[in-house]
Amino acid sequence: MQNKAPALIHQALAALVLAWLMLFAALPALAQTTIGGAGTQLQPVPELSGRVIDQTNTLSSSDVQALSEKLKTLEGETGAQVVILMVGSTAPEDIAAYSWRAASDWKLGRKDIGDGSLIVVAKNDRRMRIEVARKLEGAISDIQAGRIIDGAMKPRFRVDDYAGGLSAAIDQMSLLIRGEKLPAPAQQQSQSSSWSQSLDFLLPLLFFGFPLGIAIARALFGRVLGSLIVGGIAGAAAYFITTSMLIAGVAAFIGLLFTLLSNLSRGGGGPYISSGGGGGGGWGGGGGSSSGGGFSSGGGGSFGGGGASGDW
Repeated sequence: MQNKAPALIHQALAALVLAWLMLFAALPALAQTTIGGAGTQLQPVPELSGRVIDQTNTLSSSDVQALSEKLKTLEGETGAQVVILMVGSTAPEDIAAYSWRAASDWKLGRKDIGDGSLIVVAKNDRRMRIEVARKLEGAISDIQAGRIIDGAMKPRFRVDDYAGGLSAAIDQMSLLIRGEKLPAPAQQQSQSSSWSQSLDFLLPLLFFGFPLGIAIARALFGRVLGSLIVGGIAGAAAYFITTSMLIAGVAAFIGLLFTLLSNLSRGGGGPYISSGGGGGGGWGGGGGSSSGGGFSSGGGGSFGGGGASGDW
């Protein structure tokens, strides 16, 4: 019997280890069941389509515009990226877990800085939260976030003034963020956007306006003088539109070169007007893609659970 004792002990230990391994293997499934319930999925995080996303249709278009302008101004002045999200419910998650997941998925705030914040309102749950990224936790502490919820949002939400509550919250958050010493916002993105908009306007002009201008200038002034005039007009028009000497110089050079090459290919003959008929379709309908206002994630996403939640 004594000889069998060590073997029994080893078997018992092996069974215990096996049981622990099976438990650890089952933890993910158990966690999902605990959080979401049997067969229940978490609420999806919507696409980041703007600074204010209202899935409840509570805010009017003018409310969304006014709130978006405030957030846009704040981001332009400080670099901090704040977004508002209104949903019906975050169930089966608590609003804190849902807010952290949404803010992390969207990667709010600047990359390598992480100065983002997300205001979530779950209207049917009557719950709200201010989620704060690590970089802003010095400016908006958990206590301060709670005070904003209790003082700015809760009283107005109780009388269904959601736009007023959100606007007041943004005002108080903006004061705190502006008091924090954040890295200055880079201007590269706005400059790139300006260049893109300028090129969107100039490229159709280059392809469709130049053939007609070349023909008229060559017929009236001859090959050399006509080329200089077309180049000068192109440069002046580009400067008037963009106020950029660099873009104006490039446009003038392209206009001059394009006209000279066109003249050479035609052998200096009479007027030639390109039909341009086959190329128009490539530019039609392009304006609709800019309806989002060029807003996108800053690539941050450094959220550690800072912020506060409340109800009304």
